[in-house]
Amino acid sequence: MNNAIASPAAGHAAPVPIGTILGLHHFAWRCRDAEETRCFYEDVLGLPLVHVIKKDHVPSTGEFCPYVHIFFRMADGSHIAFFDLGDGQSAAPSANTPAWVNHIALRVDSRAKLEAMKARLLAHGIEVLGITDHDGYIESIYFFDPNGLRLELTTEVAPADVVSDFARHAHSQLAQWNVESATRRAAGKEGA
Repeated sequence: MNNAIASPAAGHAAPVPIGTILGLHHFAWRCRDAEETRCFYEDVLGLPLVHVIKKDHVPSTGEFCPYVHIFFRMADGSHIAFFDLGDGQSAAPSANTPAWVNHIALRVDSRAKLEAMKARLLAHGIEVLGITDHDGYIESIYFFDPNGLRLELTTEVAPADVVSDFARHAHSQLAQWNVESATRRAAGKEGA
C-alpha cells in the first residue's frame, strides 16, 4: 500500500482545509510503570496528572488488554499521555532508526526557562544534552524519560521576520532535498 500524500500544485498554494485542526490534544506512548512515569512528568517536569482511564478492553478495537491510560496537561491545554499495559515493558526502539530521530519536543517560553529546566533535570540526576542551536530558529535540550522516550525542550529564538523568511523558502528547500534524496537512492540501486 502506498501511503504517499499528493503534493499541492506547483505554486505551493496553501491547502484547502478539510477541517480545522486546533492543535495537539495528546501524544500517547507506552510506559513500563505508571507511577514511575507519573513521578517523572509530574514531580520533575511539573506537568500535572489530570486524568486516568483504567479499562480491561480497548474501546476502539474491543480487544482484551487491561491497561491504565494517564494524561499530563501542559500549560496550553495539550497533553502527553501514556499507556501502562501492566507487563513492565516500555515501547521498544525502532531498529532501523537512530535513537536521536524519534522524539517529542515540548515548548518553553524563553532561553532562561530552558536553562532553568536543564538545571532542574541535572539536579534530579537526568543526563541532558545541549543547549543546542538549530539554525538560529530554536534552541533545545535533550534527555530521555524513564521509558526511553527521547524528549526535547525547546524555545523559538528567531525573530518573527526570520521565521517568515524560513517559511517562504521551505517548499523550495524541501524540493531540493527530494531531488538529492532521489539521486542518492538511484545511485544506491545502481551500485547494488
